[in-house]
Amino acid sequence: MFVKRTTAVTAPQRASLVADEKVLILDFGAQYAQLIARRVREQHVYCEIVRHNVTAARVREIAPRGIILSGGPASVYDPGAPKCDPEIFHLGIPVLGICYGMQLACEVLGGKVDNAPAREFGRANVHVTSHADLFNGVSDDLEVWMSHGDQVTRVSGDFLPLAKTATCPIAAVKHAQLPVYGLQFHPEVTHTPQGSKLLGNFVTKICGCSGTWQLGDFAQQTVEQIRQRVGSDRVICGLSGGVDSSVVAALIYRAIGSRLSCILIDNGLLRKAEEASVIEEFSDHFRTDLHVVKAEDKFLTALTGITDPQEKRRRIGHAFIDCFSDEAAKVAGARFLAQGTLYPDVIESGAALDGPAATIKLHHNVGGLPADMNFELIEPLRDLFKDEVRTLGLQLGLPEEIVWRHPFPGPGLAVRCLGEVTKVRLDTLREADAIVIHEIKTAGLYRRTSQVFAVLLPIQSVGVMGDARTYQDTVAVRAVSTEDFMTADWSRLPYDVLAKISTRIINEVPGVNRVVYDISSKPPATIEWE
Repeated sequence: MFVKRTTAVTAPQRASLVADEKVLILDFGAQYAQLIARRVREQHVYCEIVRHNVTAARVREIAPRGIILSGGPASVYDPGAPKCDPEIFHLGIPVLGICYGMQLACEVLGGKVDNAPAREFGRANVHVTSHADLFNGVSDDLEVWMSHGDQVTRVSGDFLPLAKTATCPIAAVKHAQLPVYGLQFHPEVTHTPQGSKLLGNFVTKICGCSGTWQLGDFAQQTVEQIRQRVGSDRVICGLSGGVDSSVVAALIYRAIGSRLSCILIDNGLLRKAEEASVIEEFSDHFRTDLHVVKAEDKFLTALTGITDPQEKRRRIGHAFIDCFSDEAAKVAGARFLAQGTLYPDVIESGAALDGPAATIKLHHNVGGLPADMNFELIEPLRDLFKDEVRTLGLQLGLPEEIVWRHPFPGPGLAVRCLGEVTKVRLDTLREADAIVIHEIKTAGLYRRTSQVFAVLLPIQSVGVMGDARTYQDTVAVRAVSTEDFMTADWSRLPYDVLAKISTRIINEVPGVNRVVYDISSKPPATIEWE
């Protein structure tokens, strides 16, 4: 282990991203807050998610061009319902409220919100009564996605209604004096076909953004920030073979060259033949120091008897950093640890700057590291979504087979091996997973799906093989399609592909007699089972 430095930094230092134009999203607990951010970034405007209770003074310091109030599950009239600083509406910064955000804005500025006589969930038709500003260039009648039980029933004389539905007479509003707008429906989801146009109108026509933010600029800024921060020290990067760690390595290599040392931890939780594959790809695309640590026994010992998903992640995170510390002791001048933490990881872990505090899951990069670690963290991708990381990887010259590789969780197969993690169960899962991936690639479906994998369930079921009764394991197959990994739909794989996967797993993987297919979307399910 490292001798602890008195100057050690025990939490990530977040470099400030330089963006001439920025939009803030105040998060009131919406399912789709991250999706709003993605849609704004598609307009080439940088966007960040912050807590709903961020102060007006803090907003003034950040100096965004616009503010978006997200939806949320609460009712504005409920005791304890999340509110925002009312002074935000008087900063002169354009505000767009979506669903709960619209209701809150109207209530704060003199309107009234009640439980709707007819709730709207799902597709609805909106008739636009005024095309000024927000609805400029869109149709008179829009198909939209509604998800609300409350609605604005009365607005003060300062508000102008802009749209309506058959059951919601105030489906969109504009304040007459202040730059405050509201939409009762969700423009950020694909079920609102002209939603991107509406958000584009808000950030360009109303907020005055010119759309100058580019990932190329991000890469250049990040490389320079890394170079200045690291100085003459070395950086250690955990290499897994996935797109996130590969892009991190490419960014840091561009910044400091051979002073990057990469460490591959063979924790016994990798997919079949993954160690050899990572070493080969690394050797082809980087010319720097690579360390391979054999640590299967250490990780399996740490996981003995553990079935709780969060505890698995914690123990894997501790074992991971221990291995790094031991190996880094062999690397002179190693002061920094680079990780492939992404923006969804930060948001879901409640760790964002000014971000929402609710924790959906304990991410291995964000919440699984011990407080007394002996590295300063560098997380150059923590402001990006997965699809942005892929685009950045292509810009950095990484090959498509790395850039388009399906995501693999940091805790590896441990969170796809439900129940206790043992070598025997991991080997069973490895073989089943390899069959799934092979058949998906053979069918030409790998690029048409976003994430495909096998899950070993802690369930045995009765079967018949060779006229004999069996009582063996169950494997679940998971395949999803998504643009941003914040929401996802289950992939409609062809029946013949599913049949081949099932037949091969049952015939070729000892101890498995049943295969099931997961048809759950995110939300309400997550992509990974643990």
